[in-house]
Amino acid sequence: MYTQIVGGRIYTPSGWIDGGSVLIEGKQIKAVLNTELPVVGARLINARGSYIIPGGIETHVHGAAGADFMDGTVEAFRTAADYHLQNGTTTIYPTLSTSTYETIMKGIECTEVLLADETSSVEGLHLEGPYFSVKMAGAQLPELIRPARPEEYTKIMERGKGIIKRWDAAPEIEGTLDFGRYVKEFGVVTAIAHTEAGEPEIKAAWEHGYTLATHFYNAMKVSHKKGVYKVPGAVETILDLPDFDIEVICDGIHVPPLMVNLAYKVKGRERMALTTDALLYTGTPADFKDPTGHAIVEDGVCKLSDHSALAGSVATMDRLIRTAVQQCDIPLIDAVYMASTTPARIMSITDTKGAIEAGKDADILFLDEELQLHFVMHRGRVVRGEEYWA
Repeated sequence: MYTQIVGGRIYTPSGWIDGGSVLIEGKQIKAVLNTELPVVGARLINARGSYIIPGGIETHVHGAAGADFMDGTVEAFRTAADYHLQNGTTTIYPTLSTSTYETIMKGIECTEVLLADETSSVEGLHLEGPYFSVKMAGAQLPELIRPARPEEYTKIMERGKGIIKRWDAAPEIEGTLDFGRYVKEFGVVTAIAHTEAGEPEIKAAWEHGYTLATHFYNAMKVSHKKGVYKVPGAVETILDLPDFDIEVICDGIHVPPLMVNLAYKVKGRERMALTTDALLYTGTPADFKDPTGHAIVEDGVCKLSDHSALAGSVATMDRLIRTAVQQCDIPLIDAVYMASTTPARIMSITDTKGAIEAGKDADILFLDEELQLHFVMHRGRVVRGEEYWA
């Protein structure tokens, strides 16, 4: 049985289509049609003038709705992933911050369970650490930060092969260049994060397989003095490397809108992805205080309780797109591209994700004129917006 979406402006790889429709068969998009004429036997969904866009792909996210992926339970993974699914993330890579070996193993086990569940939006695991600079730890637990030792990361990869899809490290830390080259052999996306690296270290990382900058601008150095001379930091070096991808926390707070726009102008939509870096506090009240005293939610962002650093965001995918357009002066067509198509390419899943076109999974969102989210379809299943059935 077919499902046919009509009545909206459709985002496609070749641009917007007005007066067309999306034909869905089962979990996949069968065709994008240039007509709204009903297909015989199809059940209709009326988008009511909405923007019809591909689902968001989130490659860096720590939790939501009180659930943290560090909890190491399938229930926590489901709770957080489902919350983000309801808010526009149809593909998610749960993130573990700097962790113990045991916590990483639990994360691998939980991810493996959800990868086998066709109703889950989980596509793989992201490890943010533990091979970082202590000086650039931010909200990472400094006592767990350590050098990259082959005896640890080879064992992790043996268990996590095909499950771990991204791993972040600081390239100046002992062992991380060999580490980057090793995990790249397993198809893992290697990213630079929480680093004091400058131009030499960043270029060495590139040569050893690092291709992505984690939460660009945050927890990395800009141009600074070394002795009596100015030297470029990680920010300038990465901007100068044309094939180096970046992800930006586009909540309007972690990175000022002007700087988001600058990165967009330099990298373009092909090399810049939007990310939430959302914590378990996402979905909590606007003035939430963690009972442990570790963090607070304030001014639309999560901070350490002593206000010494941002701890992470409480953003969702729909907020990223609104912020990019309404605050950062990025055209909607490019904001959507950076929320879906670019992360799909970075994670090598463009065969099934990242666009509304024949053969791709039917992961589809509706946004109204104010870019508010009203409808979510995941692999052909409506998970939000049942009222849009005609």
